[in-house]
This record gives sequence, C-alpha cells and structure tokens, in this order.
Amino acid sequence: MDARDEISTIRRFNRTVTERLGVLEEHYLSRGRSIGLDRVLWETGRDGLDVRVLRARLHLDSGHLSRQLRALEEEGLVTVRPSQEDRRVRRVSLTDAGVRELAILDRRSDDLVASILAPLSSRQREELSAAAATVQRLFDASAVVIEATDPSAPAARAAIAAYAATLDERFEGGFRPAESSPAADESFRPPAGRFLIATLRDQVVGCVSVTRTGADAGTVELRRLWVSPAMRGLGLGARLVRSAEDAAMDVGAQVVRLETNRALTEAVGLYRAAGYREVPAFNDEAYAHHWFEKSLAADPAPPRSIGGPHRRAVGASDVS
Repeated sequence: MDARDEISTIRRFNRTVTERLGVLEEHYLSRGRSIGLDRVLWETGRDGLDVRVLRARLHLDSGHLSRQLRALEEEGLVTVRPSQEDRRVRRVSLTDAGVRELAILDRRSDDLVASILAPLSSRQREELSAAAATVQRLFDASAVVIEATDPSAPAARAAIAAYAATLDERFEGGFRPAESSPAADESFRPPAGRFLIATLRDQVVGCVSVTRTGADAGTVELRRLWVSPAMRGLGLGARLVRSAEDAAMDVGAQVVRLETNRALTEAVGLYRAAGYREVPAFNDEAYAHHWFEKSLAADPAPPRSIGGPHRRAVGASDVS
C-alpha cells in the first residue's frame, strides 16, 4: 500500500467512526451540547484538573478552551477557580450538577457502544476491541513529539530519574549513577550537546541526550536513551535514535558512538537494526558490555526534523 492508499484508508476509517459514534450530531448523546463540550467534562473528571493540563491533553488553544469552560460554567456544570496549592494556577472542577451529568454521559456512551457491538458475533466483538486497542496505540505513537529541552528542566529531570530507575531494575546488581561515566548538564547544552525529550500530550515518554566526545568534532556520543514501558514496541526508541543522529549531522559530525549493557537486549537489537556495528571498547564505562559505532556518511536515510536545532551523539547505558 503506497502513501496515497494509506491516507485514503485512514480517511475512510475516520468517516466511518465519526458516523457510527454520532460525532456529526449537533447534540451529542442527545444532551444538548457538542461532543467538544462533553469531552471537556469527561477529561475534567470527578477529581478536577488544572486548566493548563486540560489544555495540553485536549490540544486546544487557551482562547477556545476558555470559551468552552465559560459555556459549561453557564450551564452550572463546572467551576474555574485558582488552585488551593498555587493561586497562579486555575483549576476546573465539576459541580454537583456536573457530576450527575457526567454519570448520564457515561451511561449513554456505554449504551451507544453496546449497540454497535450487539449485532456482532463474539469473535467479531473481540476482533473489533483488539483493533480499537491497536488503533489507539498507533494514534498515540503518531502524537509523540520529540524536541530539545534544557537538561535541568523538570521534564528532563523526570526522564533522567525514570531512566536511572529502569537501569537499576534491569542491571544485575542494580545501577549506581556515581559509578557510571559522569554526565554534567553543561555537556548536553549548546554548543556542547543537546537533551531531547519525547512527550505524549502532557507526559514525558522518552529521552535521549547527545554530546561531543573530546576534541574530535567529527565524533559524537549518544547517551541516556530511555522509552517509557507504555510506549515500548511502537518504534519510539528508533525515532529517538534517528533524532539524535539528525542532531549529530546538524553539527557536522560523521560518526556516532555509544555503549550499552548486555541486560538491555532491546537496545542492543535496536542499535544493530539501525546500522550500528560493534567495535572494541573505546572507554572504561563500568556498566558497558557492548560498544557500537555508526558512520553517518554511509547512512542513506534523509535527515529528519525533530522540532528545532539539536545536535551531537553517543555514550552510556541505554534503554529502549
């Protein structure tokens, strides 16, 4: 199937789903509101949510979301007030009427899906449910954004902590960062390097960092490759590696090096599949069992944009 056929198939799927789920109706689930307003109620939930988080989850600009919240406030379904923890942050909460309305929406949505499943056989229902789960995962994969950030930023710190926790779980005897090759924040800031994070909506789901290696401007080092368990098997590790390579090429590097631990079998397989060849040890990293190298000049793949100027690559234990 070529690209045009793929696009046509997805568009046809979208039309079918929107028709079957009643998205085209002026009043979704016969409750007098559009599906957009109902989605705001669903996402807010019974526990409430910070407005900035709600905006990120729904990918709405602040003006549009403000209009939606005002409409729901006028119906008496939500309140928007400063957060008790931080008065600078606005928080949206369901009123008692909003909680009751959410329960009605949940029941009617369940009934709608049940009516779709009812004509199908048991095998067909299982097939449709499995297909829906696959579609959701692939849509999530396509929504992941990879971009550069400062290594001291909260999102980067969260990714590094998750990376270290994964290594501690996977390595025989655990992982002690102090025994690994040092990695100061400055080495992952321009012009020395970059720290890239992958985010899905408002959640960090992966990272990789790149830095120069010594005085050789033509060789770079890739470090701290991590992918959230929820995103494994969706190609995010390969995307992060390609993004690191793009960053390396942007600064004129011709060679990428890295090392990894034998416990990280997925990472070893990822690097080999990406064209890295095993080479003799080029450093004394305590946790390394495999050392890899790749010549970017020999890579026929075209450069890929990663949302801004990043650059450089290779080193330390990696996860994927």
